[in-house]
Amino acid sequence: MEATMPLPLQIRGLMENPFAALLHLFFPERCAACGGPLPEGAHLLCPHCRWDMPLTGYAHSHDNPVFQKFGGLIPVVEASSLLFFTRGSQYRTMIHSFKYAGQWRISLELGSLLGETLRTEERYRNLDLIIPIPLHFRRRLLRGYNQAEYLAEGIGNCLGIPVEKRCLKRHIHNPSQASTHHRNDRWENVQGIFSVHHPDRLTDCHVLLVDDVLTTGATLVAAAEALLEKAPTCRISIATLAVSAHELFSRKSGGGL
Repeated sequence: MEATMPLPLQIRGLMENPFAALLHLFFPERCAACGGPLPEGAHLLCPHCRWDMPLTGYAHSHDNPVFQKFGGLIPVVEASSLLFFTRGSQYRTMIHSFKYAGQWRISLELGSLLGETLRTEERYRNLDLIIPIPLHFRRRLLRGYNQAEYLAEGIGNCLGIPVEKRCLKRHIHNPSQASTHHRNDRWENVQGIFSVHHPDRLTDCHVLLVDDVLTTGATLVAAAEALLEKAPTCRISIATLAVSAHELFSRKSGGGL
C-alpha cells in the first residue's frame, strides 16, 4: 500500500474549517507584545517574545524585592510580580493595550500565565480567596471592564481558588495613579478610597490581592489596610502581573515605597 504524505497544516485547516482558516489567512492572530503575526501553533505571544519575556522569577523566592518593598508597612505573607515593567518595552505596550485599549482577553491570558507560575510554589497553595483591586464604578463604566478582575480570573482558574469581587469596593473616584507624578501625591491620592463589605467572609482567610502593575505600592497598601481594619484575622499575600523596575532599583526610590 502506497504511503501518503501528510497535508500541510494550512491546507488541512482549509478542508476541516474553511471559514476559520480563511479568516486566519487574511487576518492572522498577532503577538500581544510585538504585534507580529503568530506562527502556526503559537498562542498570545510569538516564540521570540515568549523567550524574551522579562521574567522576575520572584515567585520562586520568599524574600524577594517585591516582598521587601512592603516590609514594615503591611503584614504580607507572600508578595511577587511576574514581569519587569520598563519604559519603551514591548511588554509595557502589551500591558497598556489591555489596560487602556480594550484588549481584556490579554489580561485573562496573562493572569493564567501568572497563575501557572504561582502554582509551582507550595507557598501559594493555601490561599482561600483572590481579590482584585477594584475600579470605581465610573471608571469601570468608561473602560467597560476591570483588567485586574481578568488577571484574578486567570489566576483563579489555574489555582482552583474563587475570585471575590464584592468584599472590596473603591467608593471614591480618585484620579488615576498614572496621572499622579509625585510620589507623595500618589500616597495621598489613595487614602480612604476603599471600603470593605461582608468582612465575615474574610475571617481567618488567606487572601491574594491582585493588581496589574506595581509602582509605588500605594494602592495595594491602601487596599490591604482597609481589609485588615475590617477583617483583622485575614492574612494577605500580593501578586501583580508586573513591577516597575525603576521603582525597585532606582536610587531615588531608596529601595522603599
